[in-house]
Amino acid sequence: MTSCTLGETTYLCREMSVKDIHILQKNRLPEKLFRLCLCCFILCMSSALQAKISERDSVRFTLLTCSPGTQVYELFGHTAIRYQNFSKKIDWVYNYGVFDFDAPGFVWRFVLGETDYMLDVVPYGFFQWVYGSRGSEVYEQQLNLTNQEALALFMALQQNATPEKRVYRYNYFFDNCTTRARDRIEEALHQRVVYTEKGDGLTFREWVHRCTQNHPWTTFGIDLCLGSEADIPIDLRQQMFLPANLMKAFHSANLSSDSRTDLVPLVQNEAILIPGKPSSSDSSFPLSPMQSSLLVLVLTLLFITVEYRFKKILWGWDLFLFALQGIAGCVITLLFFFSIHPTVGSNYLVILLNPLPLLYLPFMIYHIKKGRKDLYDAANIAVLTLFISFLWLIPQKIDLVIVPLAFSLLLRSVMHLYIAHRKTLKFTKK
Repeated sequence: MTSCTLGETTYLCREMSVKDIHILQKNRLPEKLFRLCLCCFILCMSSALQAKISERDSVRFTLLTCSPGTQVYELFGHTAIRYQNFSKKIDWVYNYGVFDFDAPGFVWRFVLGETDYMLDVVPYGFFQWVYGSRGSEVYEQQLNLTNQEALALFMALQQNATPEKRVYRYNYFFDNCTTRARDRIEEALHQRVVYTEKGDGLTFREWVHRCTQNHPWTTFGIDLCLGSEADIPIDLRQQMFLPANLMKAFHSANLSSDSRTDLVPLVQNEAILIPGKPSSSDSSFPLSPMQSSLLVLVLTLLFITVEYRFKKILWGWDLFLFALQGIAGCVITLLFFFSIHPTVGSNYLVILLNPLPLLYLPFMIYHIKKGRKDLYDAANIAVLTLFISFLWLIPQKIDLVIVPLAFSLLLRSVMHLYIAHRKTLKFTKK
């Protein structure tokens, strides 16, 4: 065992302390370098995060919902997508509801269901002026999109806006300005949309009635064209053909992802951009469809009273009544057999309203003038009696306006046969 004096011990301790200090200083150099690198990394990440936040805040997509206007094509509202890039001072609206009414054969193509609509991109100021001037409320819903989703939506809209792809075949119930906006948004999302809104179990016809309730003649005209398929209850997604329904569904919708368990709302903020004005009812004609139908029935009874007294058919009223039936029948038959519009190919009104009365009208007038019995009247009585009797069994919601008109046609055929029979008896007695 070795021993040391006090002086040696003191010297050795001093020497060890100096060595330890040098060792510690050498060990601290990597630590300082690590701290410096860590600070630089945090600063870079903060800058990148701030840049991303700034980038996200500078781009905004919103769903615009416009309340109905006064024109027929405005009664159901409108949907568009607004794109804002604040750093580049861009404010555009992507509008899938543009059509050219002056295009060759527009009305004919519309009847056949071959109408082409297009995507148009306009400045928001112009869009605001158009819908503000017609008195529509414009409601805005800001979409909760990530940077990648916003970029994907922007690229999809830009691609749709190219001349080769901006035109699409319009379908009122299944492919319109509202469904297109919904589909583009859903396709751009990297997350699933969970709609919490429940369907009301209504039909296409009932939703149309809600939109046209203040326009009775428009309601009646659409009812004449829609068939039994329009009376089948539809689900929530099908109900989104109307802008107001899509707006309501987006309001309560959430986003779901496999990477997290919680749900986030699809819509961040909502606001009314343009306050709307109350829409007025349709007053272009003083009588409602039902009042007009009852008036026709009353006039028919008056003509029959006069004819019964004088034993003579006033065929001018027949000319008006059966021509009206035939003209309406031409439209319904055309839709029934040739149109690709949804729900028009199952219209049971084609039994009552078809072109046959219009085609047969000259022969009908000829038989009336000659006082001869006409088999057409007998067949017409049989068809109309069956139609009126079993109306409640038809799997289609028939507007009751049809009933007084059907009775008027039935009574005319009965009167034709009665007068012809009286003339035959008179001729036989002679």
